[in-house]
Amino acid sequence: MANYPHIFAPGRIGPLATKNRIKYAATETNFPFGDGFVSDREVAYMEAQARGGAAIVTTQGAYTDKRGEGKGFKGMMGIYDDRFIPGLARIANVIRRNGALSCLQILHCGREGGVELDYCLMPSVVPQKLSYFKPPRQIGAAQIKESITDHANAARRAVEAGFDMVEISGIVGYLLSTFISRYTNRRQDEYGGDIRNRCRLMTEVLQAVKAEVGKGVPVGIRLCGLELLDDRGGNTLEESVESFRIAEAAGADYLSVTIGWHESSVSVITRDVPMGHWLWVAKKVKEAVTVPVMMAFRQFTPNVPEQAIASGSIDFWEACRPMIADPEIPRKVAENREDEIIPCIACNLCFSRLYFHQPIMCSVRPTLGHEGESEWGYRGFATTHKKKRVTVVGGGPAGLQCATVAASRGHKVTLWEKNGQLGGAVLLASRVDEGAKELLRPIRYLEHSCRMAGVELKMSVDATPEAISEQQADVIVIATGASVSVPPSINGPPVFSPEDIIGKGTRPSGRVLILGGEGVGLGVAVFLSSQGAYDLTIIEEGAKLGRDVNPFYLWGYMRILKEKKATLLRSSRLLGVDGRMARVAGTHGEQVIEIDAIIMTQRQSAGSWKLALEGSGHEMHFVGDAKRPRRLNNAIHDGYRVGMAI
Repeated sequence: MANYPHIFAPGRIGPLATKNRIKYAATETNFPFGDGFVSDREVAYMEAQARGGAAIVTTQGAYTDKRGEGKGFKGMMGIYDDRFIPGLARIANVIRRNGALSCLQILHCGREGGVELDYCLMPSVVPQKLSYFKPPRQIGAAQIKESITDHANAARRAVEAGFDMVEISGIVGYLLSTFISRYTNRRQDEYGGDIRNRCRLMTEVLQAVKAEVGKGVPVGIRLCGLELLDDRGGNTLEESVESFRIAEAAGADYLSVTIGWHESSVSVITRDVPMGHWLWVAKKVKEAVTVPVMMAFRQFTPNVPEQAIASGSIDFWEACRPMIADPEIPRKVAENREDEIIPCIACNLCFSRLYFHQPIMCSVRPTLGHEGESEWGYRGFATTHKKKRVTVVGGGPAGLQCATVAASRGHKVTLWEKNGQLGGAVLLASRVDEGAKELLRPIRYLEHSCRMAGVELKMSVDATPEAISEQQADVIVIATGASVSVPPSINGPPVFSPEDIIGKGTRPSGRVLILGGEGVGLGVAVFLSSQGAYDLTIIEEGAKLGRDVNPFYLWGYMRILKEKKATLLRSSRLLGVDGRMARVAGTHGEQVIEIDAIIMTQRQSAGSWKLALEGSGHEMHFVGDAKRPRRLNNAIHDGYRVGMAI
């Protein structure tokens, strides 16, 4: 606490005192049953957030209408009927029992709602820019009044369930934000026109909710401080700041500042945005209002919000994705255990899964969603009754995670790494662009965890199947990563691997063919694009490039490659290369491409290890890319599950 006096200073929201300035911010989980009712998984997840030490813990958004027009996710929590109160009370109770203030968020998803309908509601019919949202339908005057009543009734249920605070969401394309924004509000009635009229629905909702809950229950609101919709006629910064002034005048007890819409064409929450980048917007809002101001958005390490509070940019640190990755951040920071924090890497797997109607998942924390299941070890593992000698081959994320879990369960674990540095393929991925260096944070965390758990790390040891089979081990875990092979049909030009290009600094000249258009291939292409002018051609057998890349990053990669005028051949196959001529078969027949170099990015698993160790009598496991080439989250989750199973 001495290192972060501002974060851990007491605070106040309306009539309520807070033990520190940390608020777990709302995020959807898709843990409820699909019918709006709270599940055991949701309660256990929220209890973990409360145990972590934050002063305020916010639920996911709960939709307010029985038709489901405000429902944006199939697993979204409901609050449109009194039948939901007992389940909501379970959440409020576990938050209170763990010493935090409980806050329920009320959310009508508006332009992003109607997930189980064939339309969505918004102030005016403005076509969707994102194809997975429903066609818009203009909300009528009667429905506007109904929505205000729905919000007030939802707030009443929240208080009856025992929540200390209520939060209203008006961001990113949700109903209130679509009224506030010039981009989506073209109305000619009293709810359209200038910024004050466009804020009328927000004002009436706030006033109705405040009247319903009374003076003892603070009511906050999340609003957009910077829409990043300039190319579509969105609000100016001045209009957005004015919306916060209007919200305060309507009775808001605190204001949460957000950035961008889901339709914005500017990076907002990805790694290419430096930490703390958006705090200047929060400061603009804070200068305009008197109630507490808070913000999340790219504040992943405690030094960032500490400085932000100290400098007067915000009053509270809202932590969302960092506390998805590790709910214990407040406690660990207070106890000077920052090395033990599971670090969020802004991969946005948690976010993207929601739109595929899957439960939330975290790349770096496999226990997410299993907080209430003791065998998953969220609160520590019980020591195994049958201790084994375990040898892990490979110090990438899968091997490190497996070693940590196995050792934590009481096994004697030795990890062999052929290089002098841990990290495996992440060492290459962390150099694709400037922001990618954040990928090294979980490697540092896992190395620290291994050492704390007693794992013996053998570095710069080139483990061979013969050497490993001679070990007095009960279990062998192969985490050597994937390999790149060169097809025999290639004859003539120099052939390179991603390791050659990114790791060793090799720079091919002339016309470069990249074979493979999944994440590794695109990463190599983006890396080369930053090194100078290259004539790049990418060949991908599938119909889509970057099938394994999170959508939050794929669009950025594609933008870069388009700017560099790279040739992208989808649904194509390399038939062979003779000299400098590459024959390619695609949907439009065969073509010949002149090339000067090839980069192989198609990978294969570690099958040779299986053949070499077959019959050795050891219990064997393959994890990460050695099992099957995939992404970082697969490697970490593989390692965790195998560590549990040994």
